[in-house]
Amino acid sequence: MSDLGPQGLPSDGDGTRAVRAGLPAPVKHEPTLPGPVFAAHFHLPGEPTGPYTYGRDENPTWTLLERAVGELEAPGEDGVETLVFASGMAAISSVLFSRLRSGDAVVLPGDGYQALPLVRAQLEAYGIEVRTAPTGGDAQLDVLDGARLLWIETPSNPGLDVCDIRRLAAEAHARGALVAVDNTLATPLGQRPLELGADFSVASGTKQLTGHGDLLLGYVTGRDAEAMSAVRRWRKIVGAIPGPMEAWLAHRSLATLHLRVERQSANALAVAEALRDWPEELGVRYPGLPADPSYAIASRQMRGFGCVVSFTLPTRARAERFLDTLRLVDDATSFGGVRSTAERRGRWGGDAVPEGFIRMSVGAEDPEDLVADLLRALDESAG
Repeated sequence: MSDLGPQGLPSDGDGTRAVRAGLPAPVKHEPTLPGPVFAAHFHLPGEPTGPYTYGRDENPTWTLLERAVGELEAPGEDGVETLVFASGMAAISSVLFSRLRSGDAVVLPGDGYQALPLVRAQLEAYGIEVRTAPTGGDAQLDVLDGARLLWIETPSNPGLDVCDIRRLAAEAHARGALVAVDNTLATPLGQRPLELGADFSVASGTKQLTGHGDLLLGYVTGRDAEAMSAVRRWRKIVGAIPGPMEAWLAHRSLATLHLRVERQSANALAVAEALRDWPEELGVRYPGLPADPSYAIASRQMRGFGCVVSFTLPTRARAERFLDTLRLVDDATSFGGVRSTAERRGRWGGDAVPEGFIRMSVGAEDPEDLVADLLRALDESAG
């Protein structure tokens, strides 16, 4: 039996769901997706009850976006709540700092997002023990005993290693730990962590979820009411709320998510295959390549392999020449946009990668054009 969307229409397919997610019931002469609500306060006579009281607590534009993201992360499931934030880091921080106390232990990926070392320093300043382990090989299990929270990032950024979410979540719960999964790189159309046993699915909506490189956003989705209440309280305390225009733009962008994910994933595989076949050994990583170390696990738990490809050129100078020679690929950080980008990750200093390591975010251009541009740049930069 198909689950029904808010307007009573079948929504089994990702495309149908993405196009219609979070839309209100139709009202004659009203827009399909209402415009952003700009309000610091709302009319509130009498007792302060009802959904909208003050702009730091709730906003109708957030409500529609939160409903939409929840429908994508956990389709057809009741009791799931989503909260949106001003950025991915705001969302990450909300889970960590609302669930952990002095004396607790948390397990973080040692090869995860570049800002995690900053998070570690702050957690340790609050008296929280931080343990780390690499993503590959489910190594986090080795340091899990006694931890309050396991933080998983799979595929990892930027190395693209993958761990078995279902296995780690089951082990963590058996040992009394909560599980949060950073789902930024996969998106809800590529991977659904709650279905695999996680307590929280957390992501930066800045990346492929919205896909145009024009806004900052984050979200947390979870099914435990008490845990999500704590996350909501943290958002209120720190005021890490998105602007209504950003929330509206994000919701509008979800309608093309399935198209962008399908095209960018196909392009990423074409790019990865071309780089794999280049005469030089580039150490190409992409979970969708059958020979990739992540492929076996990724193919079991992911519904798509993402838009990020990584590879390594022999020197920093070669990598910089390569990036300068590209014509269709912008030298920029972040990933997931419809326009391809690439960068030498070592320039930031926070990732344990070689100086010539390139993280490429494959966009929605014609794959033949992208591959030709990359191969030309590899050739010209070799001299």
